[in-house]
Amino acid sequence: MPAIKLHLEEAEYDAVVRYATAINVKPEAVAYAALNRLMLDGRNPALPTEIAQTWAWHRANLPLWSDSAHSVHAYEGKADDEPEPSPYLN
Repeated sequence: MPAIKLHLEEAEYDAVVRYATAINVKPEAVAYAALNRLMLDGRNPALPTEIAQTWAWHRANLPLWSDSAHSVHAYEGKADDEPEPSPYLN
């Protein structure tokens, strides 16, 4: 069977696992449902641009749905934020 591997940052993975646990499914079910929803919206003309842009920034930024790990305030002379759960998954 062909496979696609998805590599997540810890803050992304933790958010997915927490959501999957909350709805009583495996994390793989969340990922598959997300892919299903994306593919069903494939005719949306804005989607190819969004996919390309998301892929381009994903190595340097965490998505809004991930936990807030790696939040840096060095430019303000402040300490890093403590990780906290994503407000999008409450």
